[in-house]
Amino acid sequence: MKNKNIFSQKKKRSIRPNRILTLLVALTIVFGGVKVVSAATKFIQEQQAIKLEEKRKEEEAKALAEKKRKEEEEKKKYIVGCNNDAKKYSYDAKKVEEKLNSYDYSNNGEKVVFLTFDDGTSTTVTPEVLRILKENDVHATFFVTGQNIERGGDKAKELLKEELANGHAIANHSYSHDYKTLYPNKTLDLDAFKADFAKTDELLKDTLGKYFSTRVIRCPGGHMSWRGMDPLDAYLDENNMASIDWNALNKDAEGRRKNADELTQEAIKTSEGKEMVVLLMHDTYGKEETAKALPQIIKYFKDNGYEFKTLV
Repeated sequence: MKNKNIFSQKKKRSIRPNRILTLLVALTIVFGGVKVVSAATKFIQEQQAIKLEEKRKEEEAKALAEKKRKEEEEKKKYIVGCNNDAKKYSYDAKKVEEKLNSYDYSNNGEKVVFLTFDDGTSTTVTPEVLRILKENDVHATFFVTGQNIERGGDKAKELLKEELANGHAIANHSYSHDYKTLYPNKTLDLDAFKADFAKTDELLKDTLGKYFSTRVIRCPGGHMSWRGMDPLDAYLDENNMASIDWNALNKDAEGRRKNADELTQEAIKTSEGKEMVVLLMHDTYGKEETAKALPQIIKYFKDNGYEFKTLV
């Protein structure tokens, strides 16, 4: 009996390591499989993440490309000073500036007139001026002042948009039109001048779009009226800008108030003998007679073979 028990114990001892080995093998297979599955799952997840990131970048690139396309389309809407469709009516303001500065109003036998309106935009006179210009199918350059635009509020801003949409040119005539600020002691203060004009530039961008700009200015009172203008001339040349005065006017801002017929005669008289005419008028508040005179002024230039152009 004793020997039998000894045998049984030996048998049990010999079997136990095999069971442990089997268990270990089984556990290795099971947990190894789990590791394989885990690795495969991780790989799939990583690939999915890569694809998602690639898709995100692709969509981001498409969105960026679309944004750039829209920006380019927006830029194409405008040239400097007027919309792109109005380019055919425009004329290089730098060339006109040179002509005015040299008092040379010849133009190789070709007659051209620039109708220019200062001190707008007004909610009373500007709408009538725009109506008459459209009715006669001619275009003009509006030298606008920031304070009057703000004074007219949303209506004035809508008029600015109408000017641009109808093929007219828009130029900067300062924000304040304040001689004491711009020309203390009748002498240019360049820093004050630049800051004042910059306010109107920003107002124009806010109203007409961030890509709108103009390189044409008119000094309040006229460039010819002030001392110490050389620094301004240098600044304008460096930035390819033009300061435009005039060589004819209807005198709606000079002397006593004039009726439409008188304004017409002044415009005709001061334009005679000039192939290139830059005609000064105003579309600010109180200039209703200028609007009334405009049809006859336009008729005079048409009858005498002038082409109507804008300054850009």
